[in-house]
Amino acid sequence: MTVTGWAQFLALIALLGLTAPVLGRYIAAVYGYADGAKAPGDRLFLPAERLVYRLCRVDPEREQHWTRYAFSLLAFSLMSFLFLYALLRAQGVLPLNPDGLPGLDPHIAFNAAVSFMTNTNWQAYAGETTMSHLSQMTGLTVQNFVSASAGMAVMAAFIRGIARRGATTLGNFWVDLTRGVVRVLLPLSFLVALVLVTQGVVQNLNGQTVVTTVEGAAQAVPGGPAASQVAIKQLGTNGGGFFDTNSAHPFENPTALSNLVQTWAILIIPFSMAFAFGHLCGDRRQGRAVFGIMFAVWAFMSVAVMLLEGAGNPLLGGMGVDQSAGYLEGKETRFGAAASGLWAAATTGTSNGSVNAMHDSFTPLGGGLSMLHMMFGELSPGGAGVGLNGLLVMVILTVFIAGLMIGRTPEYLGKKVTAPEIKLVMLYLLAMPVVLLGFAAASAVNDAALASLNNTGPHGLSEILYGYASTANNNGSAFAGLNAATWWYTTTMGVAMLVGRFLLILPVLAIAGSLARKRPVPATVSTLPTHTPMFGGLVVAVVVIVAGLTFLPALTLGPVAEYFSL
Repeated sequence: MTVTGWAQFLALIALLGLTAPVLGRYIAAVYGYADGAKAPGDRLFLPAERLVYRLCRVDPEREQHWTRYAFSLLAFSLMSFLFLYALLRAQGVLPLNPDGLPGLDPHIAFNAAVSFMTNTNWQAYAGETTMSHLSQMTGLTVQNFVSASAGMAVMAAFIRGIARRGATTLGNFWVDLTRGVVRVLLPLSFLVALVLVTQGVVQNLNGQTVVTTVEGAAQAVPGGPAASQVAIKQLGTNGGGFFDTNSAHPFENPTALSNLVQTWAILIIPFSMAFAFGHLCGDRRQGRAVFGIMFAVWAFMSVAVMLLEGAGNPLLGGMGVDQSAGYLEGKETRFGAAASGLWAAATTGTSNGSVNAMHDSFTPLGGGLSMLHMMFGELSPGGAGVGLNGLLVMVILTVFIAGLMIGRTPEYLGKKVTAPEIKLVMLYLLAMPVVLLGFAAASAVNDAALASLNNTGPHGLSEILYGYASTANNNGSAFAGLNAATWWYTTTMGVAMLVGRFLLILPVLAIAGSLARKRPVPATVSTLPTHTPMFGGLVVAVVVIVAGLTFLPALTLGPVAEYFSL
């Protein structure tokens, strides 16, 4: 691995270490309104928020039971889907379409609308040749904001459920949604977009501009409002690219500095959520412990993928090919193998599907580890809000297992964890693997599905597994060798996205509602401390064991078999 690769890794860690605790404290204050805390920025943001509440006829003072909170989320998501689907189908007759792009086919529009509504941003199309500026700005970019804020709202409700005593409400979904957009995502996106514009990221309303190259040939150069969408696609852990090749495109990610800024933007909100958790639950040690778990898994995966891609392809090494710069197939030379591996670990550890290199071209083990990182449930550090939810679910499972081992009723932050919560935890853990492995198995024996593969054998299976791992975990990145623009894949992956979003969020809200009603029990000498490195190691072990038992057979037939066949 090059010195530049290590420098970017260390610079990223330093940036996260400086900014994540500060942003976490701010986020906690934003969502702490329900406990009487004064939120930051009231004088600046409150008038706009009150206007939204008045227009939507929302009473911001009225809190919701977990069932009503869930119903509000589902209703908002349904309306978001219907609006975006209609917009994409009708874009051919709508304004801000300088290239005259037609409306999308029904199955592509369905897949895209589900994708952006669920914060997945899987793209079975080329952005610059499919989406009008109106669709990009009022459809996709808006969903980038609100789908991310919806995940953050569920995070806030979950923490309230853990922290409250004898309560029946979890806050107000509409207030949480509005505050997440207005007070967190919009200000951060504005700042990041400005930085990206200084680095050369495109931001205009132009269509295709025909230019003459140095060889004398004519070339159409795309334009559009890219920087504004890139900022929120990274900060909201969305990932959908304005251009087909996503953040590998020089108009989306032109320099090493823009690459570092975007990698930071992918990780900053998920890592900040750990510190917000510590503030909101009243025990900062818990927040530091959660951050430590997230950071340990992410750092290990980052170093592993960077080393694997930096070491080169063993097949080419045996042929005497110089790979001193690492394995560069499918990678941009302005970033190199190490920075591409670092980005891959960041994007697959979050629900962010952006790429600055083609994951399909990674080494078998580099691509396999990226896939496994998603299969962990994207909790290191995970998506905006939903990553913390997933990790806290694993913490509850770990507490339950530890309680069985020591013969004591398990507790987390003073709340007893009983059968109802564990049943919901099991539903959370089973939903994603069922659709991932089920649809992957069906695709592996479906001739029409197999016809979409550019590769056969273990790598072809890896392309299928990666596709469903990405959609079922609301990630959105892909092994590009799979043509997912067919009826089979757009439909089944759309279903996988819906299951991966709502059959995980609903159990989380139900667990929060159950815990909120409970009153804490006093700690004793036999109470398991959940803020220590030993407990953090136990959580990591549970995550690895659960993912290993679930996915190791499939991974053995895919990337592992490909590695040994070289």
